[in-house]
Amino acid sequence: MKYFLFIILLFVSLAVWADDEKILNVYNWSGYISDDVLNQFEKETGIHVNYTTYDSNETMYAKLKADPDAGYDMVVPSTYFIDRMYKQGMLQKIDRSKIPNFKNLNPALLNKAFDPHNQYSIPYFWSTTGIVINTQYYPAGSITNWSDLWKGQYKDQLLILDDVREAFSMALITLGYSANDVDPAHIKAAYLKLRQLLPNVRLFNDEAAASIYIDEDAVLGMGWNGDIYMANKENPKVKFLYPKGGYVLSLDSMAIPRGARHVENAYKFINFILRPDIAMQISMATGYASPNLAAQKLMPKALAQNEITYPDAATLARGEVQTDVGPAANAIYEKYWELLKIGA
Repeated sequence: MKYFLFIILLFVSLAVWADDEKILNVYNWSGYISDDVLNQFEKETGIHVNYTTYDSNETMYAKLKADPDAGYDMVVPSTYFIDRMYKQGMLQKIDRSKIPNFKNLNPALLNKAFDPHNQYSIPYFWSTTGIVINTQYYPAGSITNWSDLWKGQYKDQLLILDDVREAFSMALITLGYSANDVDPAHIKAAYLKLRQLLPNVRLFNDEAAASIYIDEDAVLGMGWNGDIYMANKENPKVKFLYPKGGYVLSLDSMAIPRGARHVENAYKFINFILRPDIAMQISMATGYASPNLAAQKLMPKALAQNEITYPDAATLARGEVQTDVGPAANAIYEKYWELLKIGA
């Protein structure tokens, strides 16, 4: 009995010790924060940040799924991956009392279908997927909807995001369906629609889209508004359009994995990120829209009123937030995505 009690006390002591360590292990998207912000957090708190990056939700999810005790204290999944991960018990519930700066968030970006009441996630960035057009080659107003990209005159000209849900959302919306459709017949119809688009596709890419548009290796296609905001600063002819028929709106949110070892440090970091001056700094460095209303008030008008990053209410209302479609539908999407990529 004494031995058993000793073991329990040892584990409790180890857990407390782990949380007392001045360490934080963050797993986030590449290009989503500046070294200055990380250095400032370390200086203010004395907590050393081990910062690791990934380039897709799938990579992050697979790593945590394979090893729940990988040691990450904070991750930043996108909308439907938050949905999937908390349903699979991969995330801890958020203790809102430890995040006083939560009050700074835009209510319009909270309580979304992928995480009602934000029990598992705290918005970090939000982004939109739209049409990218280079006005040197295409007159303003000549392209207004996803369906325009299927026109024969755009043969071998399009950059399409190398992301299954993003590519299919474009086709589904064009067909009049939801970007979150789970009907196998509708997903197949979207696949056939995308197959018709292939002659117009120059390349699939999502990691270097901004550079590709800046260098004009592609002058028409899809893009994320944050990337195109930065591209537009380098090449003003690169424009971002919100399709009239609808588009996908996505949130990347901070979450604490089930196997986190430094939970209290994670809360300190999340609250730090939600501080208006820090949220503004991150948004200005990356070009992605901040969900932090207090931060927006500190931003230069050139950014806070930029229609690429912060569309008006009517435009924002046309956006559809991505949700998890479930394993059965995901398998169908993946099957058709693989066929599409090999041109079958």
